[in-house]
Amino acid sequence: MNWLKDFVRPKLKELVGGGKDIPENLWHQCPSCQQMIFHRDLEAKLNVCQHCGHHMRIGVGKRLELLFDGGAYKTARFTSPVTDPLKFKDIKRYSDRLKESQSKTSEEDALIVAHGKMGGQNVVIAAFNFAFMGGSMGTAVGEGILTASRLAQVQDASLIIIPASGGARMQEGILSLMQMARTTIAVEEVKEKGLPYLVLLTDPTTGGVSASFAMLGDVAIAEPGCVIGFAGRRVIEQTIREQLPADFQTAEYLLDHGMVDMVVERKNLRSTIIRVLSLLRNTGAPADVVELLAEPVVMPDAKFGKSIVDAPIPHGARPPEGDGRK
Repeated sequence: MNWLKDFVRPKLKELVGGGKDIPENLWHQCPSCQQMIFHRDLEAKLNVCQHCGHHMRIGVGKRLELLFDGGAYKTARFTSPVTDPLKFKDIKRYSDRLKESQSKTSEEDALIVAHGKMGGQNVVIAAFNFAFMGGSMGTAVGEGILTASRLAQVQDASLIIIPASGGARMQEGILSLMQMARTTIAVEEVKEKGLPYLVLLTDPTTGGVSASFAMLGDVAIAEPGCVIGFAGRRVIEQTIREQLPADFQTAEYLLDHGMVDMVVERKNLRSTIIRVLSLLRNTGAPADVVELLAEPVVMPDAKFGKSIVDAPIPHGARPPEGDGRK
């Protein structure tokens, strides 16, 4: 009798759901505390370690479902102005890398533009997919952010960008760097229309992405422990010839130094963003409007025996005693 085959495996199958195949990644190891986490527990905790609270990366589709009302949203299509403009090749052709990533993620590029409701308010979200070539920013991503900007203006909606990127896409050379200016102009158009622009910084946000639109939000929110910076830690240390703090380029470090407005746990992100948008988009009166008398109130002056004109009194209001009003 094979104990592993005849006893352990059937028990595992029963544990994960009857006759279903056993998932390959049944357990996940937390990269922070090294604890092993059962895959169902990890999903229930939104990819947050139940032992140390470390926030692991989460899929872009799952993230959008967590944010939109009822997990319902629509996507906006956009296309890259150019494809493989430099006919770039390193170990592989750039065109082949694109096809591999498209097949792996079922997405056209590293950005998804979605629109729907959050807390009943119109919202457009441009979310990076790190699984697509490290979320690198090329011409297609620049086109996507421009599309999100224009869509927000048309729908009178708030714009939220969720970067998760290693920076500019080197296979497109200078064209990828041009997207820094292009995306900055795109978000400025939203601001000029008086619409809120929020950035949700996730792990990692680096390179040309952090040096452009990612740090220009009206409100900058970050997930705990995520890496946010421009150049890598080792490159900076070699350049300045100094040892950097242990928490350098983390969300908490940037919060302490005024570069981030708040660090919010993943489970509280949706409610926090809705509250911020409600404050930014509250165009109603801060209090009940009180009707004033059409005519000014004329009162006698006890000292000089003359009449003076005072400010109008709201209907139903009584003047304080001792001020001479009748």
